[in-house]
This record gives sequence, structure tokens and C-alpha cells, in this order.
Amino acid sequence: MKRRVPEICPHVYQVGGDNLSRGEDCCVYLVESSGQGAIIDTGAGASADDILDNIEYSGFKLAEIRHIIITHGHIDHIGGMKTFKDRLKAEVIAHRLDLAAIEEGRPELTAAPYYGVQYEGVKVDKVLTGDDKLELGELTLSLVHTPGHTPGSISVYADIQGQRVLFGQDIHGPFAPEWGSDRKEWARSMRKLLDLEADILCEGHFGIYSPAGEVREYIEGYLRRFRG
Repeated sequence: MKRRVPEICPHVYQVGGDNLSRGEDCCVYLVESSGQGAIIDTGAGASADDILDNIEYSGFKLAEIRHIIITHGHIDHIGGMKTFKDRLKAEVIAHRLDLAAIEEGRPELTAAPYYGVQYEGVKVDKVLTGDDKLELGELTLSLVHTPGHTPGSISVYADIQGQRVLFGQDIHGPFAPEWGSDRKEWARSMRKLLDLEADILCEGHFGIYSPAGEVREYIEGYLRRFRG
């Protein structure tokens, strides 16, 4: 069933996850500005067409979506990528340290067996080696390397009409040696996110947090939980 997507703030929409697509999907976000769009993550795959249909049903043009930003190589974030790339013809952006998951589809890295998903690797068009920026219409998306959950995890933020919006996928973990988790690296990454002083957090599975005090408490809560 097609669903109208909720606006989180000007230029930012949640288009998948929660009640917008299947339960195994991460939260999928759309950022648009001046006739250009970027998708952040793609869900686990089974509802990829539904997510794209949600976007069209809500009045956005798929032809204007130029970029698919992958925050890390787990199946609930990359499973829909082939469908997205085939339909959107958009540039895929991800960090080089998660290419073995995203391009090769190594199951111990994607965690696909946990979801019963057969994943077909997708080539990354723009490979990040550190922090970077993406110009999207009148907005600048900052792509920040935040390793810990996986080696190539990234977070995204943008300053929009006086508010800093942070896309911090899987702040909550989990951690496993088979996909290269490092809790010390993760803690450093979380402190980097705290330093951004975001006003709105769009999280990977647990929704939206705002204002800034709630964002800080959410991140600090996991730092306390996983301390040591």
C-alpha cells in the first residue's frame, strides 16, 4: 500500500521503515532541495519498490533523486540498493571500509543470513576515504566517517533553516566481531556526533529525536550503556 511520507523538517522526509514499509527495514530518509534528492539507506530489499512508490505517491519525482547514500553495509540498510539503483539511475556513495559488504556481499559482513535475504552486490560509484561533502541543490550534506558499528560506518548531517539535522544510523549498535565492530572506535565516533550539537536526530531504527537536549541524551544514553 502506498503511503504519504511524513515531513521531519523542511527538505527532510522519512520514506521507509516504521509503518511506511516492512518491519525489517531500517528507517530510510529522503533529503531534497531545488529539484535534487538524496536517499539515505535503502531498507532490507523486499519493500524497495514500495518505498520508491511512497516517494512518487507523495509528489516527488524519482528522476530528481541523484544520490543513494549508504551509511554502512548491513542488509537492512543495503538490501534494496539494486532496486533503487535500477529505478533511479542514481550515484551510490559509501565508505571504502564497507565495500566488501556492499560490493562483494560477504554474508558475515552484511548479516543477510539473519534476515533470510539473498543479497546481490552493487558497485559503489563514489567511494569515501574519510569525511566528505555533497552539494544537493541549496543544501550541503556533510558525510562523516563514524566507525565502530562497522569499520566503514558514516553519518550525515545538514544545516537547514537554522537547525542541524543529523542522520545517525545505528547509534545503538549492536556490535559483533564478525562484521568488524570496535566499541572504542564507536565511542570516539559518538563523541564526534555529540560535538555536532544537532537539533534533530534521524536514527536508523528508533525514529526522530528533537530538540537538541533529547538528541544529546539519546547518544549519551548509549555511551553510558556500553561504557567499558
